[in-house]
Amino acid sequence: MPMAQRSSARLPNRSICNRSDMSYLRDALVDRVGEFIQLRRDIHRYPELAFEEHRTSDLVAAKLEGWGYAVHRGLGGTGVVGTLTRGQGRRLGLRADMDALPIQEATGAEWSSVKPGVMHACGHDGHTAMLLAAAKSIAQDASFTGTLNLIFQPAEEGLGGGRVMVEQGLFKLFPCDAIFALHNMPGMPEGQFGFRAGAFMPSSDTVNITVRGKGGHGSAPHLSADPVVAAAHIVVALQTVVSRNVDPREMAVISVGAIHGGEAANVIPQNVTMRLTVRAFNPEIRVMLKQRITDLVQSQAQTMGVQADVDYDWRYPSLINDEASTAFAKQVALDWLGDKGVMPNLAPLTGSEDFSFMLQECPGCYLIVGNGQGEHHHTGGCMVHNPGYDFNDAILPIAASYWVKLVSAYLKA
Repeated sequence: MPMAQRSSARLPNRSICNRSDMSYLRDALVDRVGEFIQLRRDIHRYPELAFEEHRTSDLVAAKLEGWGYAVHRGLGGTGVVGTLTRGQGRRLGLRADMDALPIQEATGAEWSSVKPGVMHACGHDGHTAMLLAAAKSIAQDASFTGTLNLIFQPAEEGLGGGRVMVEQGLFKLFPCDAIFALHNMPGMPEGQFGFRAGAFMPSSDTVNITVRGKGGHGSAPHLSADPVVAAAHIVVALQTVVSRNVDPREMAVISVGAIHGGEAANVIPQNVTMRLTVRAFNPEIRVMLKQRITDLVQSQAQTMGVQADVDYDWRYPSLINDEASTAFAKQVALDWLGDKGVMPNLAPLTGSEDFSFMLQECPGCYLIVGNGQGEHHHTGGCMVHNPGYDFNDAILPIAASYWVKLVSAYLKA
């Protein structure tokens, strides 16, 4: 579907590109940004869920082919890899995610999602557009020696598209000496970059628990084995795992996000189901949490005279940034922007990210670019995964320009 032509695609007057104290943007892609704001808003209007990014991948592939990239499709189903090779040299990977979320949009923006219950609430539309903007500039203007692999990944939001691409041979088909990715972050200074070496984001695992009891009439609980009471004891007991089994200097989270059981006030149900999210930075603590949760759930169930099944779903591992790659990525920003363009002392984040699968196979760095305080949001400031979230178009040129700077620095001619 063709993109609508909107004069509103011009960079907003309040954007970072118009601030006198941000003169370092003089060499950004400001003269080309309108095209990619338009493209970003087009992707936003037509969001696609994990492994369903057909329209988006078609758009990405067509753009890359038009700029002279060799395009490979099919990894992860809807994944796209664009390769540009100029002589012999190092091999660099840059990754962007493409999928949207099952959320009903509430921004009221002119470019709001046309798909009920689906929206780009995490900025993947912006990540795709900024990497495409960089791809065009690199193909037309940048001088480098080596191979550039641009990786457009499906299904970051919970279904592990990064893992699938790796399992299907991403780095065998497209070897990389280093790989980089970035994510916008609401609430952090608009257009500034953040870096942290080592453990940056925790693992994320999901636990599905079924407590099996014996149903009966609420007036005669002695004739039943109540799974609701057992589930309540399990919830309380789970709170002791982190407080009493994890070193206070380490990070771990166990959160019970869902409990379902029964329908009537006077009926003791047969079963209760529970869903947990479990997170940790340290891989050894991650393993320990699985053992303690499993043992605790089953022992509590036995104490209460019921049974419990624990289905432990290992999902995303911890995201560990390579020290040397992170130092390099940070230096690129410092050389270009100076201290004012880099966030000092960036703390670890507690969300999870399936770029971690790629970092397990190839050294690299996952970095942050500030999305601002939310002035651009149509519903006020909010975090990602919120119905009122929108990507800040004002950061698109600086983020795209950073990718160009990094490519030029890593693949020096």
